[in-house]
Amino acid sequence: MPKLIDFKMIFTNIPQLLQYLPITLGIVFLSMIVGLLFGLVIALVRMKHVPILSPLLTFFVSFIRGTPLLVQLYLSYYGVPIALRYVNYYNHTNFNINGIPAFLFVFIAFAINESAYNSENIRGALQSVDHGEIEAAESLGMTSFQVLRRITIPEALIVALPTLGNQFIGLIKGTSLAFVAGVVEMTAAGQIIAGRNFRYFEVYLSLAIIYWVLTIATELLIRLIEKRVNRFRTVQRLVQTSVKNQPVTAKTQSLKLAPKLSELRREHE
Repeated sequence: MPKLIDFKMIFTNIPQLLQYLPITLGIVFLSMIVGLLFGLVIALVRMKHVPILSPLLTFFVSFIRGTPLLVQLYLSYYGVPIALRYVNYYNHTNFNINGIPAFLFVFIAFAINESAYNSENIRGALQSVDHGEIEAAESLGMTSFQVLRRITIPEALIVALPTLGNQFIGLIKGTSLAFVAGVVEMTAAGQIIAGRNFRYFEVYLSLAIIYWVLTIATELLIRLIEKRVNRFRTVQRLVQTSVKNQPVTAKTQSLKLAPKLSELRREHE
C-alpha cells in the first residue's frame, strides 16, 4: 500500500511556513490598530448623530458587514488602481499604478473591514457606560474630551475587550485570504510548497496547526489581560466605595458622641 500520508512532512513543513509569519502578523496588527482608531471615530459619530456623516457611516458599516471579506479584497485589488487613474487624470499626476505593492490592497481591505466591525463593538461598549459617572465627571468641571478620555473610553474598553479579542482572533484566521491579492503570507507559501511536492493534505494540516497555536496563544493572552483589568477595576471600586463611606462613618460617629457631649455639658453646668 502506498504511503498516503507523510506524518513527518507535516512537522517539517512548519519551519518553512513560519518564515512568512511576520507578514501575517504585520497584516493583523496594522489592520487592527487602524480598525480600532477608525472604529472609535465611527462609533462616536453615530452616537452623537452628526448630520450627514452619521447616515453615511451607517450605510458604510451596513455594506461592509453585509459583504464577504473575499469580495472586499477583490474590490480593493481592482478599485485602488481605478481610483489612482482618476487622481492622475484630474490632478495631472503620474502615480505608477503598476508599482502598487500587493500588501497595500490587503491592508486597505482588512483595515476597512475591521473598522466596521470594531465600530459596532465599541459603540455597544460606550453605550453601556453608567451615565451617572459621566454626569459626575461633568459636574466636576471636566470637558467632553476629558470625560471621554478619563471615564468613557476606559470603562468601555473593559466591556469591549472580550469581543475585540474575538475579532482579533478572527482577523488572524482571515489573513489566509490575503493570497488572492498576491501577498505571499503563510497560506500562499503553503500553496507554493504543496505545488512542488503535491502533498496538499500535509501542507494544509501544517497550516492548521500553526493557526490553531496562534489562536490558543491569543486566547490565553486575552484572558490574562482580562484578569489584570478586572483586578484593577475591583481595587478601584473598593477605593471609591471606601471614600464614599468615609463621610457617612464620620457622621454616624458624631451622632453617637452627641449624647455624651450633652451629658458633659450638663455636668459642667
